[in-house]
Amino acid sequence: MTELQSLVERLEKAVGRLEMASCGPGVHGGHGDSAPKGVAEYVQIFDELLAGPVAAYMKISREIGSEVQKHAEMVHVGLMTERALLVTASQCQQPIASNFSVLLKPISDQIQVVQNFREKNRGSKFFNHLSTVSESIPALGWVAMAPKPGPYVKEMTDAAMFYSNRVLKEYKDVDKKHVEWVKAYLSIWTELQAYIKQYHTTGLTWSKTGPLPTDAANGSRRPPGGALPPPPPGPPPPTIPARTDSGSDASASRSALFAEINQGEAITSGLKHVSDEMKTHKNPSLKSQGGPVRTGPKPFTAPKPACAANVSPKLPAKKEPAVLELEGKKWRVENQENASNLVISDTELKQVAYVYKCVNSTLHIKGKINSITLDNCKKLGLVFDDVVGIVEVINSRSVQLQVMGKVPTISINKTDGCQVYLSKSSLNCEIVSAKSSEMNVLVPTDNGDFNEFPIPEQFKTQWNGQKLVTTVTEIAG
Repeated sequence: MTELQSLVERLEKAVGRLEMASCGPGVHGGHGDSAPKGVAEYVQIFDELLAGPVAAYMKISREIGSEVQKHAEMVHVGLMTERALLVTASQCQQPIASNFSVLLKPISDQIQVVQNFREKNRGSKFFNHLSTVSESIPALGWVAMAPKPGPYVKEMTDAAMFYSNRVLKEYKDVDKKHVEWVKAYLSIWTELQAYIKQYHTTGLTWSKTGPLPTDAANGSRRPPGGALPPPPPGPPPPTIPARTDSGSDASASRSALFAEINQGEAITSGLKHVSDEMKTHKNPSLKSQGGPVRTGPKPFTAPKPACAANVSPKLPAKKEPAVLELEGKKWRVENQENASNLVISDTELKQVAYVYKCVNSTLHIKGKINSITLDNCKKLGLVFDDVVGIVEVINSRSVQLQVMGKVPTISINKTDGCQVYLSKSSLNCEIVSAKSSEMNVLVPTDNGDFNEFPIPEQFKTQWNGQKLVTTVTEIAG
């Protein structure tokens, strides 16, 4: 924690110096202090956001500690980096695309840092907390969104609801501190939306009269006192982070898009110049049967790299070790392949089970347990006795669930192929599905057989004059 705090202090100092470097001497501001003289009102209002919901979120995160606190420090760095950009915008005219990409890169990099931390801590008991943050942190990219930055933040906030609701459900009767944590964190984005609507309705507001921001990469201006401190060592962030859980596909795509935007004018550097001799409309002979053969890349063939030195060979995916262990109150069953006799028998009511990336395997959970989550599983059979909370199936394919006792709710999300075998005592189970296909519920009969019923996948919605009415419809064709 001492090293982490030291790193945060270094980054915050670097942000302060970047504010000075962006538009030259006289454009700067401290952290936690009021905005410097001459800075736009919207910087001062952003400081109020930092002093309000952000400070409350940081305080509760420190009280919870562990990975939640470390993650919060990373979020704080991202917000301070964004503040530096706001100071720059308040004093400088809008730059050209290539220079703007330089200003955006620190924010994009910090988004990657926050998301990668979640991926590296999947076994954490605070995984739902980390996921709440990781799913919504791309909202920091609103500064690159036009003409609707506010709705973009709203969309990112909604992406976090799946995991924030899980935190609320897990802790509402156990520890109210975690409930307050959710409220404090989500209020950051709620107030940010109101802030954007007032000051940056159609995009980041720039000064009309200030100088153009300096491209920090060419070193044409440096802050007084020497160069900026070097960034901490570490591997470069991946272009597209590995995202495997519910709601993560959309935010991963946006993060990748944000990284592409950051290339600025360099985004066209990979395009090949087409000379007049290669253009059909200037050389009709290219169309004729006996004309010269037109040269060019073959269809569906990846272009050869311009420089072999820039090619990074693809390394084979590292096979993660199989896990079946109790960690605190969580049973972790991960990376199991072709395991046909996995059993968890020593269960307690307060325990949960998290089954991740298991393929072609079967798992039997005996006794009564709080909840079960299947995440990224394929061809998995799950048999369980009693669950007092919920059984969730996320991002999976070809899975089968068999209830031997009772379960109040089964949730199926982003899953293709799910068979649910109910017991006679679980016929009142509530099944909630979204973005899934090929789902069937099998209900027991008196003679021991099962009758199969498909879960509808297609709906019809109509306006009845007062509200929208949605009904199940048969698949056309």
